[in-house]
Amino acid sequence: MPQSPEPAAGVLYLVGTPIGNLGDLSPRARQVLAGVQRIACEDTRHSGLLLHQLGLRGQEEGEQERRPRLTSFHQHNQTSRIPELLAALAAGEAVALISDAGLPGISDPGEELVAAARAAGLPVICVPGPSAFSTALVSSGLPCGRFCFEGFLAAKASARRARLQELATEERTLVLYEAPHRLLELLEDLLELLGDRPLQVARELTKRHEEQVGPSVAAALEHFRHTPPQGECTLVLGGAPPPAPPPWDDDQLRSALQALVASGLSNKDAARQLAEQSGHSRRALYALLHQPGGTPQAEGADSPH
Repeated sequence: MPQSPEPAAGVLYLVGTPIGNLGDLSPRARQVLAGVQRIACEDTRHSGLLLHQLGLRGQEEGEQERRPRLTSFHQHNQTSRIPELLAALAAGEAVALISDAGLPGISDPGEELVAAARAAGLPVICVPGPSAFSTALVSSGLPCGRFCFEGFLAAKASARRARLQELATEERTLVLYEAPHRLLELLEDLLELLGDRPLQVARELTKRHEEQVGPSVAAALEHFRHTPPQGECTLVLGGAPPPAPPPWDDDQLRSALQALVASGLSNKDAARQLAEQSGHSRRALYALLHQPGGTPQAEGADSPH
């Protein structure tokens, strides 16, 4: 099915830009950025240079040259900029939102603009692109099937430590962002509050000197104490270990097994079910049934296999 021409009038486009390697800009992203009337960005100078490097035309806000027009949009001016950008969209302008690097809307005010556009009934389309957190996650070697993205934690030590204590039992892989001047403090807090877990600290992703430092919190802390970090870092931290099996004694376990057998389960199935519920070894539970006093069900050559 043929695609509609892009960019379309009155659409807010979220465009992923390279996090390091300029070759990561997609042809679709290039087409949208070249065709919109306005590009909202964190820093007009930074984005103007990026567009120039990509062979696209940009201009500083307020200049009367070729479009697209660059409009600054960041946490300090979002209150006044959001109504302005919504008005531009409503008037039929195609507007692109970009961040300094990566996919806008993640740990930046783009989230507020998207919410406002949706609330106003204006169309929002994402042009996917690079993202530091997903790039670091999938290259970390840590479990990726389920993860928890926390972004930047609070800069204030007490608030940061309080949040880490709340995350202490989170079993999913954790992904964090941190500025270089706060990295050592964060690593020290992680080691003290969450323990020496598996960790990869990614920096300079997709660039020539890409670096992944690990494989543990203690190892990363030792490395960065001797080699001061430069540039924002993405931390991928192993989740909390699963809780230990409940401290049931043999009498409790044997009673539970006998109840399962009495309900009609075989010795093997009773051991399997209680193993799933209690976290204890299936073989050990099966053996417990056959110890004196276990009163196993007479069922011939039943075995735990």
